[in-house]
Amino acid sequence: MIPAITAKYDWILALTSIAFVFSAFGNGANDVANSYATSVAARTLEMWHVGILATITEFVGAVALGSRVTSTIKSGIISPDKFMGNPGTFMLAMGCAEVGSAAWLMWATHVGWPVSTTQTVVGALVGVGFATQADIAWGWKDGSVSQIAASWGIAPAVACAFSALIFGILKYTVLERKDSFKWAMRLIPVYLSMTGAILALFIVVEAPTAPSLEEFGAGKAVGIILGVFFGCLLLSYLFFIPYFHRRLVKQDARIKFYHIPLGPWLLRDDCPIYFPGKGDKFVINYYEDAYGEVRAGQKDGEKAAEPKDAPNTVDVERSAESAMATPQIQPKKRIIGPHERFLQPVENLSWMNPAKYWGWTKFILLQGVTRDVITHDSEHLRAIHARAHRYDDRVEHLWTYCQVVSAMMMSIAHGSNDVANAVGPWAGSYATYLSGEVNIKSETPVWFLVIAGLLLGAGFWFYGYNIMRAMGNKITQMSPTRGFATELGAAITVLLASRLGLPVSTTQCLTGAATGVALMNYDLGAMNWRQLGFIFLGWVLTLPCAGLVAGLMCLMALNTPHF
Repeated sequence: MIPAITAKYDWILALTSIAFVFSAFGNGANDVANSYATSVAARTLEMWHVGILATITEFVGAVALGSRVTSTIKSGIISPDKFMGNPGTFMLAMGCAEVGSAAWLMWATHVGWPVSTTQTVVGALVGVGFATQADIAWGWKDGSVSQIAASWGIAPAVACAFSALIFGILKYTVLERKDSFKWAMRLIPVYLSMTGAILALFIVVEAPTAPSLEEFGAGKAVGIILGVFFGCLLLSYLFFIPYFHRRLVKQDARIKFYHIPLGPWLLRDDCPIYFPGKGDKFVINYYEDAYGEVRAGQKDGEKAAEPKDAPNTVDVERSAESAMATPQIQPKKRIIGPHERFLQPVENLSWMNPAKYWGWTKFILLQGVTRDVITHDSEHLRAIHARAHRYDDRVEHLWTYCQVVSAMMMSIAHGSNDVANAVGPWAGSYATYLSGEVNIKSETPVWFLVIAGLLLGAGFWFYGYNIMRAMGNKITQMSPTRGFATELGAAITVLLASRLGLPVSTTQCLTGAATGVALMNYDLGAMNWRQLGFIFLGWVLTLPCAGLVAGLMCLMALNTPHF
């Protein structure tokens, strides 16, 4: 039985629920893309691959690891004292905060601004705090507005340093050594194992349901790192090394990722190959855009392919044509977008023809994951990409597996942590409606998290392409090794910052990490500074814009004449 004091406010709950749908959808469209943007930009994954992976990882993060207790007043930004005895006003404030958050996220996604969803909901709460004259936490304390403003510079700088360090180590231990592919084959098990160990610790410690690091214990943390490291090392030598040898050394184009379970059998020529791959390419060109053009490496000068009149001894590990191929501009390929693929074939058909409805159905369901987000027809970007160094495609292929794992872990962590940004105001309004009194710490039902997890994945599937385009090759030339360093550097930054109680944004960490990797080209021209300025502008506008929408709506609602 709904208490009489809140029963009359069911319309506020209904509007808040609608706003929640758009807020969670916008959260997925804007923030989920951050985890996978470098993977798509580096051609490690395609958009539809990411659409499926993101739906799964965000759902798992939100439902399995999402916090069961959601703080409605996010990080104590506004004081709940003002609402005590006025549950209707509290529901209205939370509803307006949800609307402000949803409006800004949808607009930012539309214009290609990767913004922090945490800072968006905080800005919305500050807006309703002004409208209701509630106390706002301005001082320097955990989650305060001043700390959030400071994170605009701190988070990107720390992530930049970590990713530059990781890529620098990779660059000088593998990429720029003589016989880089040999060194890559020797060291890839170590890199795979280190990635697995770091990201396992990230998930265990960063999950909202996990205890603090002090409570968890340093011994357990070290145990997890060492256990996962040596476990991954064993799996690498048993399964990955034979797979890499068969595919990259023997150049067997039939071998695909789903043959990894064959393990040592792949070393035998008579190994049975189930569902053999088609085509004659054993490795793709990771620097090629959708037009078939390669820009990276054009400024390398004398750095070119090995001389063809090399000594007579043939090294099978260095005989691939793709090893250090000189970049060449090929005739432009034709890019087919979703309109041309799904709608043009049926545009002249009658609406009585089922094929027309089928074409429109495919367009609606698939338009978000069939767009080209790699190619940018801009002379400015071509010049930037040309300044990036190009490395052996076989070496780049080895690091695609590290990159995919790190992207999936980042996505799971996002689902577990940021689900509260959309669910928080809605859960607070719902709990207050059921109890008849202000409920600032609400028990979040599992079905809330299920809905939010699905909406996060749907947001990326249908509308995440704008942020994918903004966070990928539009910042700098991406490749699997660069994407790996970017994602791992961002993950380490988020982990350390959380343990130190510093509020950081995944978006800002990944942007800073991409900057660090770009700077390791030792050429300021290899970074798109215009895009960085555009992204930073979005960060600065997030708090005031989300707050303005939420505050004005709340102010008008509170002062509307009523009977």
